[in-house]
Amino acid sequence: MDDILKQKLDDAVWIARTLFATGKVTGSTANMSFKHEENIFITGTGTGFARLSAEDFAEINQAGEVIGQVKPSKELPLHAMLYKNDENIQAVIHTHSFFSTLWSCLDHPDPLDVIPEYTPYLKMKLGKVSLVPYGKPGSDELFSYFQRALSENRGYLLQNHGPIIGNTDLLSAYYALEELEESAKIAWYLRSEQANRINS
Repeated sequence: MDDILKQKLDDAVWIARTLFATGKVTGSTANMSFKHEENIFITGTGTGFARLSAEDFAEINQAGEVIGQVKPSKELPLHAMLYKNDENIQAVIHTHSFFSTLWSCLDHPDPLDVIPEYTPYLKMKLGKVSLVPYGKPGSDELFSYFQRALSENRGYLLQNHGPIIGNTDLLSAYYALEELEESAKIAWYLRSEQANRINS
C-alpha cells in the first residue's frame, strides 16, 4: 500500500469514528468513499462507522469490477454518479444525520437550494444543496431520481433519507457535511420564526 492511499484510509477511519462519536451516524446506516488512482474505495455493505477499519473498504476499478472480497455498499451508484458528474469530486460521504434528515422531510419551494442562508458558512464550504425526491434506499428508483437531480451542486438531501456530499478530498467533504448539519439545525429551529437571512 502506498503512503497516499494509507493516508486516505487513515482519514476515512478518523472521519467515520468522529461522525459516530458526535452522533451524526448510528448503526450501519452511513457510507463513505474516495478515489485513488481512478479506483473507488467505498465502505463495505453492513459496516458500522463506530468500528470502521481500513480493511472494511471495497475497491472498485474503472470497469466497475470489485477487487478483493469486501462487498461494496448498495449505494455505490450514488457515489459513482457524483464522481462522473464532477471530476473535481474525489470523496463522498452519505449519512442520516438528524437535522439534515429532518429538513429533508419538509417541502421546499426551490429544490436546487433548500437550506436557508442564515449564516455564510455553508455556501463558503459547500455551496447550494439540492433536494432529491424519495426513493427506497439502494433502489433503482432512488438512483434514477438522483441522476436527474444532479447539477453543479456538490451537496444533496435525499428526501426522507439524509445528506450526501461530494468534495475534493475526504476532510473537505467531512467539514462540508458538518456545516450542512449545523445549517440544517439552525434552519429547523428558525423554521417558524421571521429570522433575518443574509444577502449573498
